[in-house]
Amino acid sequence: MKLAMIGFGQAGGKIVDKFVEYDKRHGSGIVRAAVAVNSAKADLMGLEHIPQDQRVLIGQSRVKGHGVGADNELGAEIAEEDIDEVQGAVDSIPVHEVDAFLVVSGLGGGTGSGGAPVLAKHLKRIYTEPVYGIGVLPGGDEGGIYTLNAARSFQTFVREVDNLMVFDNDSWRKTGESVQGGYDEINEEIVTRFGVLFGAGEVEQGGEVAESVVDSSEIINTLAGGGVSTVGYASETVEEKSSGGGLLSRITGGGEDEQIDTAHTTNRITSLVRKAALGRLTLPCEIEGTERALLVMAGPPEHLNRKGIERGRKWIEEQTGSMEVRGGDYPIRNSGKVASVILLSGVTNVPRIKELQQVAIEAQENIDEIRQESDQNLENLVNDDEDELESLF
Repeated sequence: MKLAMIGFGQAGGKIVDKFVEYDKRHGSGIVRAAVAVNSAKADLMGLEHIPQDQRVLIGQSRVKGHGVGADNELGAEIAEEDIDEVQGAVDSIPVHEVDAFLVVSGLGGGTGSGGAPVLAKHLKRIYTEPVYGIGVLPGGDEGGIYTLNAARSFQTFVREVDNLMVFDNDSWRKTGESVQGGYDEINEEIVTRFGVLFGAGEVEQGGEVAESVVDSSEIINTLAGGGVSTVGYASETVEEKSSGGGLLSRITGGGEDEQIDTAHTTNRITSLVRKAALGRLTLPCEIEGTERALLVMAGPPEHLNRKGIERGRKWIEEQTGSMEVRGGDYPIRNSGKVASVILLSGVTNVPRIKELQQVAIEAQENIDEIRQESDQNLENLVNDDEDELESLF
């Protein structure tokens, strides 16, 4: 799948930067174009892989390149005002070569949280290609203002994109790790999962062709219908082929050994499918009631088989209750591991979103109360002696 990726804000820019690096490392050809948009000059300068001419600084007349300070209303205003500058960078994207736009943003900050929904709305108005979002939820320990930003941004962003894929930092932060180390690891997780998902179906000249191809139309159809999506991932290291009488000769040699290896391969696939669906999803949720799903099995072709993928797909159908479950394989020679990626689209039973909204409502009420109290306290402080003092003007 060929994507035009636009990272909005600090988190979005870093994730897209990592996608570009992943693309170069794996030669997957996912990122057809990459743009970073920010109101903070330092964040744009810190990127390593997005070309300099594709980094757009917005809001210079308002915030002088210093960011919006977690004010996502200001972030949205700046994005609206400077949308032509962003469009200038998007104009350089060869849209006829792109399957979809992907707008990536952290939802808890200011610039991306406010600006990403504005950009998504703008892109949908102009282009016929689907516009998807990846939204990253802040951890619960990051504070009330970030939770409030995330709740407001989430409900706006999800309405403006064709589908919003969500990653929840709360589920991935480890206790005791540094903030920088934590975010680097989280970004690696995001890129690995979505990299395998969007990379499926790409075949180079002379490369392996899948038995059951998953291409961009499968992904687009799974994401069609809108709503919220989550992605599961599980992988297992596999033994190397040997040129002698090792695994490959056992697979091709026929007889009882072949059946054993086919059974082993099938069992590994079904086990990885279960781990991916029931393990850590990018957004934890109950998978029952999922509207649509897509299974991709990636790895060396000799470790993939149709029977295992069919069984895995059937199991997902049973667990989700969905009749729209697509599946296929993505052969990668010399990858050293077999991986299962599951895209669950149109999930609705998501406790984390309910909790986020509840905490945000409480935070909003607290902020309003504190502001009113603060005004009153200032009034009391200043006006205590107003009978005895005259104002200067």
